[in-house]
Amino acid sequence: MTNNLLELKNISKTFFSGDRRINLFNNINLNIKKGDLIALVGPSGSGKSTFLHMLALLEEPNKGKIYLSKRDTGKMSENEKDKVRREKISIIFQNNNLLNDFTALENILMPLYIKGDINQRAKDKGLKILSEVKLNNRANHFPSELSGGEQQRVAIARSIISDTNLILADEPTGNLDRKTSKNVFNYFKNLQKKNKAILFATHNRELANMADYKLSIFNSKLLRSNGKK
Repeated sequence: MTNNLLELKNISKTFFSGDRRINLFNNINLNIKKGDLIALVGPSGSGKSTFLHMLALLEEPNKGKIYLSKRDTGKMSENEKDKVRREKISIIFQNNNLLNDFTALENILMPLYIKGDINQRAKDKGLKILSEVKLNNRANHFPSELSGGEQQRVAIARSIISDTNLILADEPTGNLDRKTSKNVFNYFKNLQKKNKAILFATHNRELANMADYKLSIFNSKLLRSNGKK
């Protein structure tokens, strides 16, 4: 039985800037397995965010196929993609995307609210995850009352509660200090132990070297190199 969670086959992505055609990716192939912890690296403008958006089914490649759990995502309707994102993919953005009018706990519970899972069991699960990310004393605080690191941990907790198999993080430590960045990485390691696949884009060389392996975007190609140095 294969552990492949996500497969990319001959993916190409282009866009136009004025009259200029830019090839972000050209015939790239990739297999991501359950339990993989992968760093995505490359200079600004190389296409890291676009790559994550394609994996999250927010953008489509110009050519090639993306399979999630062996399903051809190119054949999915928009409603099906929405359902897949709710149930199988979690996205952590650099700016957290927290809702300012909701508390930390309410932000964490939002994926369950969207699914209609509103009950005491859901709340208890949210409080347990808050404790796991060491924020149990901040449950009723609003984002404006939290530090940048605390906000990012809320965003990570929100991704945990969905219990998805694939977690995509776009520069999750970009605005954090070294200690908090390492804490965030440790949360990813805990998720990995639960057989989740995590792909995080980063400029942080230290964290990238601690991943299972690195994917580098260079000249429209995706190059794999070893991590854990």
